[in-house]
Amino acid sequence: MASQNKPKRSIVFFMVPDFSMIAFSMAIEPLRLANRMLGYDCYKWRLTSHDGEPVTASNQVVVSVNTSLADERRSLSGEHRPTMVFVCSGANVERFQNKSVLAWLREEHNRGVAVGGLCTGAHILAQAGLLSGRRCAIHWENLPGFAEAFPKANVYADLYEIDGSIHTCAGGTAALDMMLSLIGEDHDDTLVNRICEMALTDRVRNAHDRQRLPLRARLGVQNAKVLSIIELMEANLSEPLSLIEIADDAGLSRRQIERLFRQEMGRSPARYYLEIRLDRARHLLIQSPMPVVEVAVACGFVSASHFSKCYRELYSRSPQQERAERKQYQTAA
Repeated sequence: MASQNKPKRSIVFFMVPDFSMIAFSMAIEPLRLANRMLGYDCYKWRLTSHDGEPVTASNQVVVSVNTSLADERRSLSGEHRPTMVFVCSGANVERFQNKSVLAWLREEHNRGVAVGGLCTGAHILAQAGLLSGRRCAIHWENLPGFAEAFPKANVYADLYEIDGSIHTCAGGTAALDMMLSLIGEDHDDTLVNRICEMALTDRVRNAHDRQRLPLRARLGVQNAKVLSIIELMEANLSEPLSLIEIADDAGLSRRQIERLFRQEMGRSPARYYLEIRLDRARHLLIQSPMPVVEVAVACGFVSASHFSKCYRELYSRSPQQERAERKQYQTAA
């Protein structure tokens, strides 16, 4: 009986400034509920930061921690060695630069400890060189910049990904789904269902469920042809398709597509295509250090000057101003 009451997993949550509180709480609460349902501490966890000092979340709530990085390094060789380490990050993850943390993550991984990332945590795992050739998930808003910065990582817009001993999720409520999946591996569906009832959630979503609302709900568009064309556009941003190619794929004439977009989207297909390419460019400017000319190429523009002209027309500021304003905001924060 005593052996049955041993912890299944000992988890370290590494807290990064501006971490996502919703992702963190959605990861830790299922563990607490599992312990409550089981009647013993099957799961144990502790929080750590680089220097052992409290960490402020993106919602400005300050969270105290249990250990420092130095403490965790010592624990690797002792009885408090964890079975898993999760990086908890969120906004402004691109600013994170800490070689000692990256080295520690590699050390944990090399010593057989499973590692993972919540929300934008995959960004830090990739910095540590742990995602080369691995499947991973990251929040959809950060996916364009991540894909450009770490081309060797196989990133998907899934809720979560488990590739061997690497666990990543897109943040938000996706952390709940990933942790319930882990609990299900350790126990059974009965325990998972009891946790869901306590958390007032009706199901565990599949790892490959979409992060964002379906296009139909997100855009308020019902026409199936228009939706399929938009999906085609979104899949071809770096090398835009011509309207003739789109028409051939959709089985419609150019005139029919023009008419449908005017009716459903209030603008021409060319204009809508341009806007979604510029939206991707905006994400890259905000989330990555890519030179403006590389952002232009990644979003299908033949020249930086044409890109800047289109960007200014839509957003009333140049790409350079966008990036400068973002830096000023981050510095003030």
